[in-house]
Amino acid sequence: MVKNSIRYICTECGWGSAKWIGRCGGCKSWGTVAAQPVSASGGGPAAPGTPARAITEISAQASTKTPTGVGELDRALGGGTVPGMVILLAGEPGIGKSTLLLDVAAKAAKTGGGASVLYISGEESAPQVRARAERIGALENRLLLASESSLPAVLGHLNAVHPDLAVIDSVQTVSDPQTEGTAGGVAQVRAVTAALVNYAKTSAVPLILVGHVTKEGAIAGPRTLEHLVDTVCQFEGDRHSQLRMIRAVKNRFGPTDEIGCFEMGESGIRELSDPSGVFLSARSSSVPGTCVTVTLEGRRPMPVEVQALIVPAAGPPKRTTSGLDFSRVSMMLAVIRSRLGIACEKNDVFVSTVGGAKTPEPAADLAVSLALASAAADLPVAPGTVALGEVSLTGELRPIAGLQRRLNEAARLGFTAAVIPAQSETVKVPPKMVLKPVADLNGAAKAALCTT
Repeated sequence: MVKNSIRYICTECGWGSAKWIGRCGGCKSWGTVAAQPVSASGGGPAAPGTPARAITEISAQASTKTPTGVGELDRALGGGTVPGMVILLAGEPGIGKSTLLLDVAAKAAKTGGGASVLYISGEESAPQVRARAERIGALENRLLLASESSLPAVLGHLNAVHPDLAVIDSVQTVSDPQTEGTAGGVAQVRAVTAALVNYAKTSAVPLILVGHVTKEGAIAGPRTLEHLVDTVCQFEGDRHSQLRMIRAVKNRFGPTDEIGCFEMGESGIRELSDPSGVFLSARSSSVPGTCVTVTLEGRRPMPVEVQALIVPAAGPPKRTTSGLDFSRVSMMLAVIRSRLGIACEKNDVFVSTVGGAKTPEPAADLAVSLALASAAADLPVAPGTVALGEVSLTGELRPIAGLQRRLNEAARLGFTAAVIPAQSETVKVPPKMVLKPVADLNGAAKAALCTT
């Protein structure tokens, strides 16, 4: 027996309630909660479609990964795509999502051994997409193109072609005529995504869905959108910079801490298999207020230069950071005030990374502290020195993970000295590099700063 009931759903975030209220309990928006019919059926258990089997009898061949032809994307995905895998690629408007995926589709069609790739655009016409493909060199005979915004038409294209890879650009522009609401609304996005995920799982076709983000940087649509898909990738970068990074924040088939690096140019987007020099300045001499560290993005070591500037304040002192966590920089200011006697209460303090790099991990604490101390004392860090370590509130240096990989990357780039915590794990010292283990911030300043 089927029982019909009414549930109230927020059209902005998908939050639900058994009764109508004026203000959403999830996103706190007013007037966004609307009634939605819900059909609930009861009954006893049903016969399973397939019987349960021993896990040792199940073949793992269906989880074999297929490279897309773009090495940096494969790195972020953990090796490539899996049959039936659904990937959500989200990013700000104009960041280059469509350009990236058009290049991915063309390379997958070219290197996939005769594989067909279907690219469906719901935002642009087919001639517009073709013009972009010509500009970036993504014209391939096995790359099929369609411009559709209706879910039945999209599914019709997928069933007719049955591609080896499909790209839907974007999920917010596709609408289901059987679902109420406009395209991009919570109900529409949920229905469209559920239908596409069901197609991918039943046909074993990997899908890449493009998603929009809100002004706050969150993925537009209901939170259930991220739970429906297998992988969520963030496409990041500054519009005024050529650097782009793709980061997997959820991945059912691989790691979630890997990144892929790209460079956006007039002729399209290209991979950066060795982005080390992007985050370092090109000068040849040491300057006060700078220090280099090596962060880990997944298994990839990334050298990052931290720059600090301390100047007298003309009014109330300001604290400005770029690419670094503001709270950790504030903590380092307090630590150097307490342990090194460097007071910045009457100064403006500016701390930034080079090249738009983002360094959230605590392993950059020592580099931030030394950059601040170097700026305050007007003494440069010794040439060829990197600083690796987490700084506690007592000024002690804590060990960090992946020290061997960080040292190897620093040595490859020509650094000859590394200031590290004294309690670090035993590592193999790279050729032509000297390790300077120190116990606290005071010892690090003496080991790193040029005093003559």
